[in-house]
Amino acid sequence: MSSLSSPDAALRASGSRTDLYYVLAAGLLWGTGGLAGSLLGQVAALPPLAVATYRLAGGGLTVLAVLAVTGRLPRLRRAGWLRVLSVGVLTATYQACYFAAVAMTSLAVATVIAIGAAPVLVLTAEAVGERRRPGSASLVAIGLALLGLALLLGTSGHPLTRAGGGSLALGVLLALGAAAGFGALALLGRRPVADLDGPTTIGFGFTAGGLLLAAASSLAGGLGFVPTLGSVGLLLYLGWVPTALAYGLFFVGLRGVSATSAAVVAVLEPLTATVLGVLVLGQRLGVGGIVGAGLLCAAAVLAGLRGSAGTATPAPHPAAEPA
Repeated sequence: MSSLSSPDAALRASGSRTDLYYVLAAGLLWGTGGLAGSLLGQVAALPPLAVATYRLAGGGLTVLAVLAVTGRLPRLRRAGWLRVLSVGVLTATYQACYFAAVAMTSLAVATVIAIGAAPVLVLTAEAVGERRRPGSASLVAIGLALLGLALLLGTSGHPLTRAGGGSLALGVLLALGAAAGFGALALLGRRPVADLDGPTTIGFGFTAGGLLLAAASSLAGGLGFVPTLGSVGLLLYLGWVPTALAYGLFFVGLRGVSATSAAVVAVLEPLTATVLGVLVLGQRLGVGGIVGAGLLCAAAVLAGLRGSAGTATPAPHPAAEPA
């Protein structure tokens, strides 16, 4: 009789599959966040900074409300508040960069670059910080990411401009800024703080990031808009589904899913965003863009597998992650 035939083993296997489904669902829901934010900006005439503000504040406050209702809201010490502030600054930075990149490039390009480049940047930062030569797998991941980025940069005909205004090159740089924020938050999350778990970090950190962006938004056009059924629905969806719910599912699923699986599942986000960008927004990548997006996704998977086998590079979502 195999070990899996025992009730306990069967229960563990069932739980592991359920946890994987949670992480899969989180990856798919994350992929809808860029679309919801883009539509909210269009429907409510909101700038990217305001969209990022509403996402962080809505998601963070929702998580804090759930923790408070379930009696799991802890009292933070000084170290906890310092970590929360650091998370707030980094999340505010990468969310603002991400939505600005979406507005200046496209949903697919911005998401693929932000998610695909993050684990590669982490591997590069590790090699520089530890003064060691990257391994062969890391070099391949970096090479794939650079090649994919170059292909994506040339997807709109002329590499520096994009119809409708804005600079594609600047949009790519903003997407890379979002990736750097992801990576920095992942590296920060490796040093745990006592009495500060993932959901608590996300709740307080996202709320802090939302407050920081709200202050910046008040100086750059404000947050006000005329509420309609569509704009309010998109606002609630953005804060609740791809933010609060997705991160909740992700952290629950991590209990029974390996870091390697989580790193691979993270690629569902740019793939979902790309499909939605094509189906809903009518965006097109072209052959070069599709190949570039595929190379960046491959680089993210390889970097995640390399990190899991070696120094445990986290999936590009903070506090295992986040965003």
